[in-house]
Amino acid sequence: MRIVDTHAHLYLDAFDNDLDDVIARARAIGVEKVLLPNIDETTVSDVRQTVDKYPSFFLPMMGLHPTNVREDWEQQLESIYNELNRTEYIAIGEIGIDLYWDKSSKQRQVAAFERQLGWSLEKKLPVAIHSREAIPEVIQSIRKTGEKNLFGVFHSFGGSIAELEEILELENFYIGINGVVTFKKSGLTETLENCGLEKIILETDAPYLAPAPYRGKRNEPAYLTEIVKKLSAIYQKPEEEITEATTRNAHRLFHIDY
Repeated sequence: MRIVDTHAHLYLDAFDNDLDDVIARARAIGVEKVLLPNIDETTVSDVRQTVDKYPSFFLPMMGLHPTNVREDWEQQLESIYNELNRTEYIAIGEIGIDLYWDKSSKQRQVAAFERQLGWSLEKKLPVAIHSREAIPEVIQSIRKTGEKNLFGVFHSFGGSIAELEEILELENFYIGINGVVTFKKSGLTETLENCGLEKIILETDAPYLAPAPYRGKRNEPAYLTEIVKKLSAIYQKPEEEITEATTRNAHRLFHIDY
């Protein structure tokens, strides 16, 4: 079984004391790569140091998370862009719009998001998109910036069937499924009946969103087994078929070499 965790923050201090053990447990269940999205200018060095220590296991992204977009966002983006040009990154991320926590910052979030979508076009890199309570706004920005040439993933998808259908109309975008699919009230079981496996990639968002039966605890890539198990039940397919399809999708989207 080969698995790619396409979104995890294993460079955060939640893993300071046992990262080697976390990696060992991940490898034991077949995780071959973990993709690390950046948060803001303060986490760049943490991402780089983690990748440099485990270069065969981690692949980095570079971007500015929407909830960390400040009033001086243009200066923030200048710093992030300089880093993007300094070394090799697999994607632009984590970027997007979040209207769950703070609607008052919507205008600058949209501006920062669209600037970073432009980087994706320039660099020909996929985007990892955060879209909490903002899927319509995110899709609007994608269409405005250039949907035919943009490609990426709606990270931590938890939207409605209607929102899923809008995402699928974009053609070049996948949805990232994590522990939320195991939550009883998420509604994702019914929603995913409208989405083929060819559009799904796996992620954890560790240390956040641990799947049942670990909900409320620190998440880690080894818990991907619970997500695979749930998808196997939803699609009525063997777990090996789930991992094969989602890993193939991850390799295709992020241009990961086998």
